[in-house]
Amino acid sequence: MSGKCESRMDILEKEGWVKQFVASEPRLSEAVELYKEAGFEVHLEPFPKGRACDSCAGPEKMGEGECRVCFEGVEDLYKIIYTRPSKDFKSSS
Repeated sequence: MSGKCESRMDILEKEGWVKQFVASEPRLSEAVELYKEAGFEVHLEPFPKGRACDSCAGPEKMGEGECRVCFEGVEDLYKIIYTRPSKDFKSSS
């Protein structure tokens, strides 16, 4: 679509970030530490609020979006983990 605003995800992807998954504590901190140890930079994005669930609307919508029902009312507890290779990482091998 022409004239459509660039999404935050599009901006991050252009900067080399790759979306990994959504997590809350304690798994969030564990995942961040593991990615850093593996030589990645880690960026956490707030989980967006108030977006419609495209895939729960019915079978005709499946695959068009991500289901968000489980996150309703607790979005603040979750972060989206993005990673990209660290420029400074030196492998220990």
